[in-house]
Amino acid sequence: MPAVDKKLNRILSSADSIPFNAQSKIIIMSDCHRGQGNTGDNFLPNQLLFFGALEYYYDNGFTYIELGDGDELWENRKIKPIIEAHSDAYWMMSQFYKSHRFYMLYGNHDVVKRRKLTTSRYYSHYFCEKDTCVLPLFPGIQVHEGLVLKNTDINKNILLVHGHQGSFLNDTAWPLARFLVRYVWKPLEMVGFQQPTGAGRSHSNKEKIEKDLAAYAENKQQMVIAGHTHRPVYPSPGDGLYFNDGSCVHPRCITGIEIENNQITLIKWAVGIKKDRSMYVERHILEGPCDIAAFYK
Repeated sequence: MPAVDKKLNRILSSADSIPFNAQSKIIIMSDCHRGQGNTGDNFLPNQLLFFGALEYYYDNGFTYIELGDGDELWENRKIKPIIEAHSDAYWMMSQFYKSHRFYMLYGNHDVVKRRKLTTSRYYSHYFCEKDTCVLPLFPGIQVHEGLVLKNTDINKNILLVHGHQGSFLNDTAWPLARFLVRYVWKPLEMVGFQQPTGAGRSHSNKEKIEKDLAAYAENKQQMVIAGHTHRPVYPSPGDGLYFNDGSCVHPRCITGIEIENNQITLIKWAVGIKKDRSMYVERHILEGPCDIAAFYK
């Protein structure tokens, strides 16, 4: 059995489950790679898009699930400067958490979040520059390797994972990969070289990851939503069960997957321009919506 299948089987059998139905509203995004606000921070150009999107989802009653690699903790050793650099985004996420509408998974770039000591030390509270005081962030949060969305209407479950599982370099040997990114590729990226992770990963590597995840989903007849490759995937109904939400570090846009009315939709958020030349954050549908049940043969 392939390594990815073993890992996903383990997660599928042991992960916490979240019930949902036709009244549920869920937004899934991943791969924000929030950095320290410097030239190596790939999230920085899209931070306002991210905040605008989350504000829309919060106001409209969605649950936000962050599917891993939310923070760039391979390049950066310290978490506090990341939270300080993107305090607005963290404040918005804290509102979801306070309303019991926030779940966080870890990916390969923020795998240290699986340690309760790390989350309790760095993610319980943060210093709000606006109010000049310490405020709750995610006190008591549990960061998951995977989750299972259990549909109570149509009895179809959805496995949520970051998507790095089973990869030797990104999963088994992640300390080595982190060392290479932090001490070899980060200095090169700071002077203009493209980092060989995420959007810079080779097409053949992305295709291998996607092929393995798609094969698992098809063989198990188990819908899977992942991130990791930064490449959105939305199959035609009946042609596959593997989806990918893309990332929040695309040039000029962020992408995600919405689940609403037992339907699944691939969306993007980008900057729009009105006739008076003022700019605003707008939502675009890329694929869907389509009934979840229609994807099963």
